[in-house]
Amino acid sequence: MTNRVETDSQVLLEDEALRDGLQMESRIFSLEQKLQFFRMLQDAGIKRIQVGSFVHPKIVPQMADTDELIRAIDLQRGPVVSALILNDKGLERALKCAVPHVSMSVSVSDTHSRKNAHRPAAEALASMTRLIRQALESGLDVRAGLQCVFGCVYEGRISENAVLRAADKLIATGATEINLADTTGMASPDAIRHMVHRFRQEFPGITVSLHLHDTRGLGLANMFSGYDAGVRSFDVCTGGLGGCPFVKGAAGNVPTEDAVNMFESMGIKTGIDLKATCQAVAFLEKVLGRVLPGRMKRVLDNQQVCTWQ
Repeated sequence: MTNRVETDSQVLLEDEALRDGLQMESRIFSLEQKLQFFRMLQDAGIKRIQVGSFVHPKIVPQMADTDELIRAIDLQRGPVVSALILNDKGLERALKCAVPHVSMSVSVSDTHSRKNAHRPAAEALASMTRLIRQALESGLDVRAGLQCVFGCVYEGRISENAVLRAADKLIATGATEINLADTTGMASPDAIRHMVHRFRQEFPGITVSLHLHDTRGLGLANMFSGYDAGVRSFDVCTGGLGGCPFVKGAAGNVPTEDAVNMFESMGIKTGIDLKATCQAVAFLEKVLGRVLPGRMKRVLDNQQVCTWQ
């Protein structure tokens, strides 16, 4: 095992249930339900919440009211509110509703890019770098990202060198945080550790965050491996919702409550209340009418256990 990178012990968990989670659901949440859920996450202590994406409502109807949701949130207090931008129209909408933080990403898999963005990966990257510059010049806080970093169900293994070349172009725009996404859930702890070490060596001073899927049951293991390699920012989804509509079989993200439990059990602070997060899981389960894959709500429901608060 490599020596653990000794930096600050605090981690940032960005909850993406309102975006990555709900985009996979056939059940359309009302604006009132989304606001209620957002406030539950806020009360639980989530520091950054991705509340939606600016995509065409006919393609992802669950995201049709993203603009309205952001306008209904008090952006001056509480967590950082973020949204996903994929094209020029999305940037225009983001600026109109005054969202302060955005994620802007492209795939390093050509096949996935053609399915997801309807254009080749190289073309999508060139367009996104231009768009990121525009967003930064407009005063938005931008997190740039790469999808399918750790493998593609259509193409198999993705070259680390290709990932680093794409990251270099994103960083050249002025972006200071790069999100590496395991979109298909094909990563292993060793792959995470190796990629993060290479990235940090190549781009010292750039913040790296991880977006992990639990498709093969390695979500938490990959998250810890990333932490061990120096990552301090991770994407999570309450209850383990999520997936990718263009990747068949892509399971949800690492459950927020399970990530909180893992880190807090090791003395690594998240600033998030586990019991309050599980109450948010209960809300989702009630609206969706099914049990979600996250574990800690069931643990707290069925056992008198010591939590790490």
